[in-house]
Formats: sequence, structure tokens, C-alpha cells
Amino acid sequence: MENDLIFQPLEFKNLTVKNRIFRSSISGRWDNYDGSGTQARINWEEKFARGGVGAIISSFVPIHVRGRIMPNYAMIDDDDKIPFWRKVAEKVHEYDSKFIMQLSHSGRQRDVPGVENLMNKGLSSTSKMDTFHGLLCQAMTLGEIKQTIQQFVDGARRAREAGLDGVELHASHGYLFTQFLSSGINDRKDEYGGSLENRARFLLDVIHGIRKEVGDDYHLQVKINIVDENNALYPWEKWGNKPEEYVQICKWVEEAGADGLHVSAGSLFPHPLVPPGGFPLDEANWWYGSMASSGVRGYMNYTVFHFKVLRPLFLWLWNRTKKKYPIEGVSAELCKKVKESVNIPVLNTGGYQDGKLIRKVISEGYCDGVAIARPLIANNDLAKILEQGKDLPDKPCSFCNRCLLNAPANPLGCYDLRRYDNDHDAMIREVMTVYDPPPFR
Repeated sequence: MENDLIFQPLEFKNLTVKNRIFRSSISGRWDNYDGSGTQARINWEEKFARGGVGAIISSFVPIHVRGRIMPNYAMIDDDDKIPFWRKVAEKVHEYDSKFIMQLSHSGRQRDVPGVENLMNKGLSSTSKMDTFHGLLCQAMTLGEIKQTIQQFVDGARRAREAGLDGVELHASHGYLFTQFLSSGINDRKDEYGGSLENRARFLLDVIHGIRKEVGDDYHLQVKINIVDENNALYPWEKWGNKPEEYVQICKWVEEAGADGLHVSAGSLFPHPLVPPGGFPLDEANWWYGSMASSGVRGYMNYTVFHFKVLRPLFLWLWNRTKKKYPIEGVSAELCKKVKESVNIPVLNTGGYQDGKLIRKVISEGYCDGVAIARPLIANNDLAKILEQGKDLPDKPCSFCNRCLLNAPANPLGCYDLRRYDNDHDAMIREVMTVYDPPPFR
């Protein structure tokens, strides 16, 4: 379609992206246990570059082994990782697509800590475990905060040396930055807790540190919540940050030197609002066991998922607050508050697939571009489909979230059997295509 707004370039201060569709940070266990990368990771990213997205935001890339969410994620914790990420960028660039590394630290939210972290509590702003999984943690000392800031700075330097097009700080979905930002989680009494300004200090210190290390001419964006709804699962929990608080944080992030914002929602992952859609308890029954030992409430959750008579109670709690939000563009209305308050480009994630909706949110000033994950897993070439003038693929994503419930234990892919005409073998063949070429050497 000529003059289609979706396919107009998006210009940041230090980066130009050919269209407004970003592959969002979707995580998969493609790599070696020690955090080194594999050919499967390169093949995975190539799928979306070949499919026409303007830029790929990597999956969760740990800056340190203590901050990974599960094993088999390629890390950026050492200079020896630079050559692999250079290979990833070179492959993505073959398709005129950009590659942005998501620098990440789990904090307490380590789904599968792995043997290196056995009996080693997660680092956090607090010593209180989360209420969903019961993941144990300890409040970081000032020395540990300083060390972690440096690990983010070093990660950004390595990303630039690898030829990546930019970095994104993962400050949403309940990970370490959220644990500092959220009033529902952060219970510190020092300069990193209490007031909104103090709770934002850790994130802002990281931004300042990165700018000092890599300069002002390298792309840096921040993925951030617009609302916590910390009590979305359990109504008795303390509410987290309100939208007006996150708008203020976004202003500070811009002042600190960020080139863009990537707006989402949720004080944990998965969260009732993100990813929007279903919570397939049959899949949870099969695969949550891989997480059952990670937190003190894991076995209780697994029991609820396993026994059908208990499932309605969980679904009632899970779906309790979702009714007032749409599935597609779940945080669009709130994202507009950010867009109206800053002068840097704003991306929005949370269930985008329909071309009409994407054009609406861009043209009406809700955001400047959209970040998509699950619909691109279902249709890697969604961008090309939209560019051909269709608003939806022939077999669109159903937002069933079976991909995400499989992810802790199985290769990431679309596990909605209905999209394969209920042919299980065809589904598995498609999921396994990422392993087709020979291993990375």
C-alpha cells in the first residue's frame, strides 16, 4: 500500500528504522547453558528480519548469570560474547532490519535459576518474595547496586562493539528495574527507596552510566510499564505505580538521555495484562513443573494447575481485572499519556496484529510504532502481509498464549494446534525449523 503509515520510516535521534513494526522481546531457550550463543539463535532472529520487521528487539539478554531468568539464554556478561552477537547483527542487517539488544537483569524474578544459582537468592530492591511464584530474594547492598550498574554499562559497551544498532533497558514486567521503580515492591529506606525520585534513581544511574561510556551518539531506549496493577492477581496486594507516576519517570528517562520509550504494563511476568489473552491451564499442567522448584509457592501453583476442580479459582483471580482492557492494544490508551508528555519516539506493546488498529494508534498519536511478539511467532512474515494491503493473516494469532506456557520447557514457537489443522506433527515440524541449519561455530 502506497503511503501506508505503518511503512514510513521511524527516526530516533541516533537510529532510523525502515518501518513502524518492531519484533518485541520474546524469550526462547535457544542457546548454550553457559550463556554462549548458537546458530539456532541466529536462525530465530533471521526469521523475523526476513519477514520484514523494521527492527528486532532481542529477547532478555542477561548482563550477569545471577540476573538470568532461565538457562540457555545468550548473555552479554563478558567480552567473549561480542563475536557471537556480531554474527547475529550481520545476519539481521542482510534484510535491512535493525537489531537492538535488550539489556536485562531478572532481580528476584528468576523462573528457572539453574545450577549456578542454586541456594543463591535473587538480588532485588527488597527481601520480600513475589506473591505468585514465591521466588526468594535479598535486598541489594549499595555495593551490589553499584556493581550492577557497571554490569549494565559494560553490556552496552559490548553491544556497541558488536555492531548492534542500539540497546534497550528492560525496566518492565517485574524484573529488576521494576522492583526498584514500583511502590508496591520497593520497601527500601535508603536513597534507592521511598520517594518516586529515589525509586527511579537506579534506572537513571544506569542511563547516565551508559551515556558516559558509549557517548550520546548510540541508540538507547527503555522498556517501561505505564501501570503496575501490582494487585491484579491477588486483590489484597499493595497497588504499584499509577500511570501519572510512570509518566513522570518517563520524563526523567528522556532527560537522562534515552532516545526512545517502549511502553508496556505489568509488575510480574506473565501478568494478567501482559501478555493479554488466554492462560491455557492444560499447558500449565504439562510444563509449569519445570518451575515448581524455583519458588516456595511453585508446588501450590502446580497443584492448582493440575487438578481440574481447582482451575476455575485461578482463572477467576487471573481474569478478574482483565475485563476493562482490550486484548489487542491492551495498554494503548495509557501509552498515549506517555506520548503526549515526552519528545522522543514511543513504542507500544501488548497484543498488536490488526493493521487497522496499528494505523489507528500511530495516526492518532497513541504511539509512534508497535512492538509485536506472539503474532509474529504465529506469522513470521506479518509485516509483509500488512504491506501487501491485508489487515490480518489468513491464520492470525489467537492470543492463546500456548507459546509462552511452553517456553520454560520447550523450543519457542506457535503451539496452537488449530493453526495446523490439528496436525501435531506439522506443528512440531514448524517449531523445529529453527534448528535446520548446522550449529554455529
